Amino acid sequence: MLILELLKALLLGIVEGITEWLPVSSTGHLLLFNEFFPLNQDKAFTDMLVEVIQLAAILAVVVYFFNRINPFSPKKTKAEKKATWVLWSKILVAVIPGGVAVVGMKLLDIDLIDDPIIIAAALVIYGIAFIIIERLKKGKEFAVISTDDISYRTALYIGLFQVLSIVPGTSRSGSTILGAMLCGVSRTAAAEFTFFLAIPAMCGASGLEVLSYAKDIIDGEAVMFGAEQLAILAVAMVVSFAVSLVCIKFLMGFVKRHSFESFGWYRIILGAILLAYFLIFA
Repeated sequence: MLILELLKALLLGIVEGITEWLPVSSTGHLLLFNEFFPLNQDKAFTDMLVEVIQLAAILAVVVYFFNRINPFSPKKTKAEKKATWVLWSKILVAVIPGGVAVVGMKLLDIDLIDDPIIIAAALVIYGIAFIIIERLKKGKEFAVISTDDISYRTALYIGLFQVLSIVPGTSRSGSTILGAMLCGVSRTAAAEFTFFLAIPAMCGASGLEVLSYAKDIIDGEAVMFGAEQLAILAVAMVVSFAVSLVCIKFLMGFVKRHSFESFGWYRIILGAILLAYFLIFA
């Protein structure tokens, strides 16, 4: 039984490592994963696991772009260090809308349920949006080529688009990239800024989930990790980190030569499959 659970954890790490960064909705893919390969664990642990393996994915971003986002790097000149701090200030500006939205939902006790139909619809709608925007931008020059050229106003607009990812199936990276492109940011800069923006955004979300799980343990509503849970967590996190590194490198190379239109078609196909499956078998 443990071997089977570890195999599922390995697959979960692969799914998270790929879909967290490609604009295809990790929620939609995790829905399929849980439908066909559900972990034989209690719901509290499973929900926490999904959030925590995002931290491993985030660590991959930090490792991959470490020199780029490290303002203390001895390899950087004084001007380069200042530019890095400016970049971080823009990232924090972009995080504000999402943070306000999440806190507001918590205070109002609003919980967007991962409804399969909503997820499928979001996959299709944003898939269409990717295709339309890419065709509108085809052959046109982008006003912003580098993340260093993103203004504070544009950063705020991108952050507002990220709020849309609260709806299950939208994709955090997908909504952020679409918003950036609509603001005139190039595909490469949009993808890079999306990775940077994910660091504080996802660390905050995952941190809240871990604190919530810890509170449930104290209140007696959840149990402490056993050896099996720790093994599952370790496998999923290591795999998520490794796959994320590969995926980030792939996407940064892909957007230099291709558009996001292929991801749009993929989203539409996946959304249609999800819709058909849950309408027929739900």
